[in-house]
Amino acid sequence: MMKPAIELQQRGETFYFVADYHALTTLKDPVVLRQNVRDVAFDFLAAGFDPKKGYFFRQSDVPAVTELSWILTTVAPMGLLERCHSYKDKVAKGIHPSVGLFSYPILMAADILLYETDLVPVGKDQKQHVEVARDLAVKMNETYGPIFKLPEVSIQEETATMPGLDGAKMSKSYNNTIEIFLEEKALQKKVMSIKTDSTPVEASKPIENSVILELYRHVASPADYEAMKTSFQAGGNGYGVYKKQLFEAIWEYFAPMRARREELLRDPGYVDTVLKEGAEKASAIAHRVLERVRKSVGLR
Repeated sequence: MMKPAIELQQRGETFYFVADYHALTTLKDPVVLRQNVRDVAFDFLAAGFDPKKGYFFRQSDVPAVTELSWILTTVAPMGLLERCHSYKDKVAKGIHPSVGLFSYPILMAADILLYETDLVPVGKDQKQHVEVARDLAVKMNETYGPIFKLPEVSIQEETATMPGLDGAKMSKSYNNTIEIFLEEKALQKKVMSIKTDSTPVEASKPIENSVILELYRHVASPADYEAMKTSFQAGGNGYGVYKKQLFEAIWEYFAPMRARREELLRDPGYVDTVLKEGAEKASAIAHRVLERVRKSVGLR
């Protein structure tokens, strides 16, 4: 998500936030939630986000989003939410089926519509939620007159879905992530735990749906990626060899960002200032849009 998001800063005004309201659907430890918020903020800035070129804030620091979310629920058809695969996937993986988890797409729609968004960069798994936002915008416009513009989805096919340790979509909710700023030994341990099949060392390894190859593609040069793919097909190496190569590539790829993050950690007040100023700027736009909505539906 971060790479295309940062690249979009060269094309226009960007709005990015740390989704702490959304996190409440699966995370119930307030200490961990607060730490996660700060970690994501440090990560995003370390990865290259420039707060001078966009808005970066904590979702809950613009509470207008929850009011808009409620208003959207009053026009949202139950069937629209019942068709959302993300809810079904999470429940199937044992996540508690709360009302918040079920109505997650409505809050996401509010996140999008509140800032008059033109383009939404998402992974393939979130495309349906952007479509829900468009459907709800249409419902509001049909019911109350022209209020919202219709956002468009932006998916980079090469990063449409990132696989996790178990081959499923990488997600903290599924506990299958490789955190990019882990300490060296912890990161290596995570990479070495990637789930693989039982193909013998001497045999050719399947390249289709290989977590190792898919992750390596994002952090290695094209030549190194092709070399690993060729080696997979030739056989003669165990998966441990490729996991070690993947770890080394990840460690090297994120080295400049790791250095930047360590620099940011020495001045934690900077991150607080960025989030505060971002929320203040975002709130001004959110207030203008919300007032338009309130007037349209009869609350003003």
